[in-house]
Amino acid sequence: MLVSNKILFISDDNEVSRYLIEQLMIEGGYFVEMKTSAKDGVSSFRDGGFDIVLANPQMQDLSSIELLRELRKIDPDCVFIALLDEQKHELVEYLFDLGVYDFISKPINLGKLFFVVKKGIEMHTLLLTNRKLTLGLRENNSSLEKQNLLLAKRVEDSTKNLTRLYEDLRSTYMRTIKVLAQAIDARDHYTHSHSENVAKYAVVIASEMGLSTKGIETIRQACELHDLGKIGVEDRILSKIEPLTDSEWQQIRRHPLIGAQILEPLTFLNEVIELVKQHHEHYDGSGYPEGRKGEDIDLGARIIHLADAYEAMRSARSYRKTPLTKDEALGEIKKHSGSQFDPKVVDAFLVIVDNL
Repeated sequence: MLVSNKILFISDDNEVSRYLIEQLMIEGGYFVEMKTSAKDGVSSFRDGGFDIVLANPQMQDLSSIELLRELRKIDPDCVFIALLDEQKHELVEYLFDLGVYDFISKPINLGKLFFVVKKGIEMHTLLLTNRKLTLGLRENNSSLEKQNLLLAKRVEDSTKNLTRLYEDLRSTYMRTIKVLAQAIDARDHYTHSHSENVAKYAVVIASEMGLSTKGIETIRQACELHDLGKIGVEDRILSKIEPLTDSEWQQIRRHPLIGAQILEPLTFLNEVIELVKQHHEHYDGSGYPEGRKGEDIDLGARIIHLADAYEAMRSARSYRKTPLTKDEALGEIKKHSGSQFDPKVVDAFLVIVDNL
């Protein structure tokens, strides 16, 4: 998917607009087209080719919801970054509910501006890729059905060919599921590459604990898919800054089961599915979704749980902009050894953490 690095800038504040456009074009290397009215902006957006829209959502000629509605009619995957005169909690909540990707408020922090613009373009590229993949999968359904009929006719003549085609189909399913999982990580720019990092940590821990090659590969695949169930969690909850309500926590706590249910038809992933379902269980039984305890939790899930927690602590999140330092994160893991985490997994992690 080609990235054009084109930004549509919609604002009636000429002084600020000129400054930001100059910075984006000269320092950022982006092509920026400016419109001073929302309706003109929508007209330009209809011509296509823009990666993101950076705009004042409170234009005089169109309301916030009307502007977003018109842009989404043209491109359902439109990434909208709001330019605000001041950061008001109620306004920010309202804009996120409408589907705004992120916001920049005055005084403008150029570092944040370039970061949000870069991540917004990456998000738009992923969304377009995912949409193209989805359309391609729909088109391929009839082809797959025909292939299945053909396989049934040839099974008596060529078991070897059947096995090869089955492996091809299995590989296709895995690639599709992994792309979907990556798109889910990318829904929130704070969790981009999260599953990839969790897999890196978990594989090293599993190797230190002497697991078999097959067991390590199962853990790696489970890490790549462990947050697949977040497809069933609302975006506003995943990106929420304030503490979650009880009902919002219920949504979060369901995501391991949702992920397992999505993968359930893929019987060749039975071992992976169990790890996905159990990866938020705690060693003392206080985790979810089933409240498993101690050795009743699969060892692979105990490893993934620690790797997932460490990666989350060492990364920025919507609810915690500053990551924990390495020493702070290690302190938390040691503190919860025997309660949240399996002490044996913690011991192995402490041996290899300096090499990560």
